[in-house]
Amino acid sequence: MKAVSGGNGEFWGWKWEHKRRRIKQSKASKSSDSATGGGGGGYWFPLKQAVTAGALALTGDTVAQVTDRWKKNKPSKRHSYDQDASQNSNDNQVSDFIGIFLSDHDWLRALRMTSYGFLLYGPGSYAWYQYLDRCLPKQTVKNLMLKVLLNQIVLGPSVIAVVFAWNNLWQGKLSQLPEKYQRDALPTLLYGFRFWIPVSVLNFWAVPIQARVAFMSTGSIFWNFCLSSTLNK
Repeated sequence: MKAVSGGNGEFWGWKWEHKRRRIKQSKASKSSDSATGGGGGGYWFPLKQAVTAGALALTGDTVAQVTDRWKKNKPSKRHSYDQDASQNSNDNQVSDFIGIFLSDHDWLRALRMTSYGFLLYGPGSYAWYQYLDRCLPKQTVKNLMLKVLLNQIVLGPSVIAVVFAWNNLWQGKLSQLPEKYQRDALPTLLYGFRFWIPVSVLNFWAVPIQARVAFMSTGSIFWNFCLSSTLNK
C-alpha cells in the first residue's frame, strides 16, 4: 500500500516526475516559439530574408546601371575594337568595362534599392508568404493556384506602390508620386504579371523544393533590374 500511495511512494513519485516533464516540455516549447517569432508578444525580424532581398535588389540595380552606361558608351568605344583583337586590345576592353562600372556609378540610387529590399521587401514578402502558408497549408492544385493569384493581385500592386513611394521619398519628389503612378505603375504591373505568373507556376510545379529559393532568387535579380530601370528613367 505504501508503494502505491504512501507520501512519497511510487505512484505519487511518478505523477510528480510526469508533471515536471510536462512543465519542462512546455517551457521548451515556449522558448522555441519565441526563437522563431511565433510566440509571446515579441517581434522577430527575418534577418536572413532581409539580407537576401537587399543583396538581390543591389545586384539588380547594379546590372541596370552598368547596362545603361554600357549602351551609352558603346558607340564612342566601337572604333577602338578590331575584328582580330590582340591581347593588348583585350586588356583595353577589360579596362573599358571596369571604367564603365566604376565611373559615374550612382551609389545613392544603389543604396535606395538596397534599403528597400532590406527594410521593406524582404520582411514584407516573408510575412506574406508565411501568411499564405498558414491560410492555405495543403499542397493541392486549388491552393497553389490561389497562392499564385493572390501574389499577383495583392503582393504585386503592393510592391509597386511601396517601391515607387520609397524611391520618390528618397529623391524628395513625393509631390510627383501621383504622376509616377499614373505613368508607370500599370505598365510595370502588367509586365510583372507576364513575368511572375509563369515563373510562379513553374516554381511550384517543376522546381524541386530544395531549389525553389535559388530559382526565385534568380528571377528576383531580373525583376529588380526591371524595377530599377523603370524607377530611374
